[in-house]
Amino acid sequence: MRVYVPLTLSGLAEAYKTGELGAGPLLAYAVTPALREWYLSDDIEELEYAALNRAALASLRLLAADSGTVRRRVVAAVDVPDGAAVADPDRALDPAALGEVRVAGTVKLAKAAAVHVDSDDAVEDVTAAVDALAAADGGDDDAQFVVDGAEDHELLWFATQEIPNLVGLGG
Repeated sequence: MRVYVPLTLSGLAEAYKTGELGAGPLLAYAVTPALREWYLSDDIEELEYAALNRAALASLRLLAADSGTVRRRVVAAVDVPDGAAVADPDRALDPAALGEVRVAGTVKLAKAAAVHVDSDDAVEDVTAAVDALAAADGGDDDAQFVVDGAEDHELLWFATQEIPNLVGLGG
């Protein structure tokens, strides 16, 4: 099963050093029944893209919690065994939890298929989105518009071999 793990560049650097995205339960996003119902599509690529975008929003929240990290959203696409990622049935109808799963056990970075990261030209809009996030959560429509502006930037695809260069450890 493919899951999308929200990170920051500093979190990706730590994962690269330790070889692990973290010990479970780890928050991730996947194509869940609730996401399928919400998105109204049977196209698996569209559904996975929706799960990736949900993880990108979660990455934005991680950026808001860590003022010292570069303002670029990061999502690791990781393959885990079927059954390792479980949606919380109590949150299935919560729009904020669409696609959300918890992955039990340790998730090895070696299981990552790819990493998705904002380009440098997204930093200004992502920074504005981080600054507007609390107001958007409070119902401010103008702030929500700013948060949505970060989604206008497509995350770039990187092979896992490129992680050292992404986190500044490459030669």
